[in-house]
Amino acid sequence: MLKQNSGEGSSIDISFEQAQQRNFMATLSVEKNESLYVLHPSQIVVFQGASYQREDSFMRIPNMYRKKKFLHSRIRGPASLMIGLPDQYCITTLPIEAEDDLLFEFKNVLFYTEGIKYHAHVQSVRNAVITRDLVKMRFEGPGTLGLLTAGPLYTMELHPVKPVYIDMACLVAFPQKADIRLCVYGNTLASQNMNYQWEMTGHGSVLLQPCKPNKALDEQMENDSFIRRILREVIPFGGIFIR
Repeated sequence: MLKQNSGEGSSIDISFEQAQQRNFMATLSVEKNESLYVLHPSQIVVFQGASYQREDSFMRIPNMYRKKKFLHSRIRGPASLMIGLPDQYCITTLPIEAEDDLLFEFKNVLFYTEGIKYHAHVQSVRNAVITRDLVKMRFEGPGTLGLLTAGPLYTMELHPVKPVYIDMACLVAFPQKADIRLCVYGNTLASQNMNYQWEMTGHGSVLLQPCKPNKALDEQMENDSFIRRILREVIPFGGIFIR
């Protein structure tokens, strides 16, 4: 079993169990008088605590659309829970401070601790066209953010002048003031056979997932029938009977 400390003063301890060199289960421990919000409740495999310590509620409508989920769970400590990980996916805990300016892909957020606030950041028209997304999510601490990524989370420093080219499917978060441009690079054959890239310069770090998400691994991360998702979330035991 591997241990990962989520940071000094954090209320969350996380450990991993491995099978054939891959993490397949994460255990989260929540201390007394602390709370954890899980945005993928269906990934909870085991819960250890009193029944009343888990409270499910509906997300706000804009977040339902962005997350492609309808419910989230609040876990009050002291309690622990085990979260199952799709093959090749990893969980990373990230300390969030009050002045952090990273803009996140909301689909990668698995959980966050109580005390963290988040709001929609409306991008400039130029950046919205480039990123194909009008809104990104900005989190403010202090607290801890849990990210679900395809492969281990990787941090890369930006340079104010020398650009870095990043595959759009691999970018998890980037600084709010980063300068970005949609592009391809290389010779004609290369540019015709690659995904769109983000050319980025600026100050701060970007967060990357080194593997491109596999649509077959986690349907919660991908598109699904709107009606089917509603029925799974709202009808009791809908996740069992509706596939």
